[in-house]
Amino acid sequence: MPNAKVLESKKAVVESLSAKIKEATSVVFVEYKGITVAQDAALRKQFRDAGVEYSVVKNTLTRFAAKENGYDFDEVLNGTTAMASTTGDPIAPARIVCEYAKKNKLPLAIKGGIVEGSVLSADQLNGFGELPSKNALVASVLGTFLAPISSLAFVLDQVRIQKEGGAPAESAEA
Repeated sequence: MPNAKVLESKKAVVESLSAKIKEATSVVFVEYKGITVAQDAALRKQFRDAGVEYSVVKNTLTRFAAKENGYDFDEVLNGTTAMASTTGDPIAPARIVCEYAKKNKLPLAIKGGIVEGSVLSADQLNGFGELPSKNALVASVLGTFLAPISSLAFVLDQVRIQKEGGAPAESAEA
């Protein structure tokens, strides 16, 4: 039986992990076996830049923390496991893992996770990895809103030029 000091430190780790899982918009469990220290450091930098917290976790303690939040990851939490969690962009952890693994031809694998309270499989999270970031999606939508307005402004400008007696911009260039 472990001594009281060890038991208390493990309880503190479980409480900390439980709080991270509860507060996160997404949590992704990653198998990191087979990557070098330099590759791991580069991956960690990408996570930090995106506001994602990434750490190697003990499976048993993480299992307890997940169960405290109503999740069951018994099948996922085995072998070498790291946890990437964020309170920001919910697809960022999955996207970063997928992009980094593909770009560097690494054996990184998503095991499973949680996105906004829903438990998702590795396949579902890998699908998220193919999506652009939230900011890129917002920019794309805004671009589609602005296209008709830009076209209207161009047409109105051409009408103004014709009424002022000037030649249209296209014929002036020719």
